[in-house]
Amino acid sequence: MIHVRRWDPTTKSCSAQDEALPASAADLAAGESIWIDLENPTPEEEAQVFEKFLPIHPLTLEDITKPRRDPTQGAHLPKVEEFPNYLFVVANPLPPGFGEPKPAGTPAEHSSARLRSAKRPQLSAVLTRNVLITHHYNDLRSIRSVVQYIARHGECTRRGPDFLFHLILDEMVDEYAPVVERIAEKLDRLEGRMFKAPTPEVLTRLLRLKRQVSYLRKTLILEREVLARLIRGEFALVETAEIVYYRNVYDHQVRYTELIESSREMVSDLMQTHLSAVSNRLNEVMKVLSMISTVVLPMTLVAGIYGMNFKYMPELEWKYGYPFGLAVMTFTGAASFALFKWRRWI
Repeated sequence: MIHVRRWDPTTKSCSAQDEALPASAADLAAGESIWIDLENPTPEEEAQVFEKFLPIHPLTLEDITKPRRDPTQGAHLPKVEEFPNYLFVVANPLPPGFGEPKPAGTPAEHSSARLRSAKRPQLSAVLTRNVLITHHYNDLRSIRSVVQYIARHGECTRRGPDFLFHLILDEMVDEYAPVVERIAEKLDRLEGRMFKAPTPEVLTRLLRLKRQVSYLRKTLILEREVLARLIRGEFALVETAEIVYYRNVYDHQVRYTELIESSREMVSDLMQTHLSAVSNRLNEVMKVLSMISTVVLPMTLVAGIYGMNFKYMPELEWKYGYPFGLAVMTFTGAASFALFKWRRWI
């Protein structure tokens, strides 16, 4: 579906004209700007925009349509490229529902399978002096938020495509805030449970969080590099007056990247702590079992000697032999236990 929002410098207003796509970008008047959003478009709609309205390089079109052409490989990783007449940017927003609490009663294995099957969304953007084209096959929260913002503040579209794209990036980056905070809270709770009960369930939750953190870290690092290039003034299509807004987005991105790096280190530390706690718990169990075996060993020795029943054993016919044997076994066991307590082994 093609959504068109157009700033008219004559009426000084922004209008939504989903069915009024100009034949060509060259038909736009001076001072006029247009935002074309392709939401889950058909190949015909992609051809209408990227071949007729604004022809782009075949490699750019190949990157834009990658999720549709090769769904097994998923989205293209974030990048920015400059062409003679446009700027091409790829970003990876968060998948819908990523990092949100699973529904009550959902088994852990179902939640893990859902995370593994989640596909990385792709947001592609093509910018010129007066045209912004965004392309995505998923329903993106950042796009919806900017559409609602424009509905209230339509005059912001007169500032051009670079300003509109900054709004989209800003919303997209801010989506990381609740996810990163939620992961940090989960890690704090798991840290408390780690020493009380290092169960396999705790390890399973740690592994699930590790996958989420790895996903976020990879995306944030690559998108940080894209924003770093946008704020350095490398591209003429990003006005100097708008760079300060991109720098603000970059600052947020850096903050979330640092937080996710801290979470990554904490996950690794907690996994090591879990293994150490399990090992210590096993050592305690083995220690108790060893103590029991050692206490019973001399008792077993006495029972073994008097259980041989040789004919000329001195105590074989003694009427006090049985209580004597029990007394000796009790004494040796108690002596061993007392020795361990004295040495503070138990």
